[in-house]
Amino acid sequence: MNTTTKLRKLLATGTSLVAPGAYDGLSARLVELAGFQAIYASGGAIARSTALPDIGLLSFSEVLERIEKIVDATPLPVIADADTGFGGGPNVERTVRAFERAGVAALHLEDQTFPKRCGHLNDKTLIDAAEMCTKIRIARQALRDPDFVLIARTDAIAVEGFEAALSRAQAYIDAGADMIFVEAPETLAQIQEIARRLPGPKLMNMFYGGKTPMVPVQELASMGYQLVIIPSDLQRAAIHAMQQTLAQIARTGDSEALASQLTSFNEREMIVRTSRYLALEKS
Repeated sequence: MNTTTKLRKLLATGTSLVAPGAYDGLSARLVELAGFQAIYASGGAIARSTALPDIGLLSFSEVLERIEKIVDATPLPVIADADTGFGGGPNVERTVRAFERAGVAALHLEDQTFPKRCGHLNDKTLIDAAEMCTKIRIARQALRDPDFVLIARTDAIAVEGFEAALSRAQAYIDAGADMIFVEAPETLAQIQEIARRLPGPKLMNMFYGGKTPMVPVQELASMGYQLVIIPSDLQRAAIHAMQQTLAQIARTGDSEALASQLTSFNEREMIVRTSRYLALEKS
């Protein structure tokens, strides 16, 4: 079964599909081994993995290269962050076709101006709703697989207000988006209202420390959110773990005191499937 079809089936189960955010092949493999059924390729986490902020500094080709590695690392459906499509309409067409060729099962486009900002940063700016609708139509026409899930994201709450965000979201659905993603609602009431007033499948971005209050996945499912992405938690956990290990090495010259917190040599090799690759030459 294609990953696009697999994702469609998962989204139709009546529960909220949780997709943790990966930013390279290793983090994608860990999501798979942890038992999740889908992966979110986080544009913000990909940017930060190069020590750059999520403000549109990476090029299309840099992001695509990382997306390809995430897809190659796992058979799970990958939902990719395509930012603004990296420019205008022609850029959107090229982005969508390249991401589809890379093997992602879904992607989201957003209505910020290019270059964009992380959805939970201040001072965002938006393109006209009509321009975004054109981008969605171009993306829809560029796709070859009818099961590919096209997600439209609006960042309008912080820029134009909640009602404008809902108006934009409805226009994007009408333009051909399969799923809507209203970024950074600031209250539980807003989360509930988005679910009540917008038809069709919906995505919620849920992570600790952002502008959106934490809501249990089961509650989001009951509201009608089919997909929940958790973009940056794995990376934030990895940063903290590396900081602790580096501090221990700086104090004592090695990390032996943290041995119980380190992945063993054998487990590390299992995760990257060393034995599988070595066996190829013996078959």
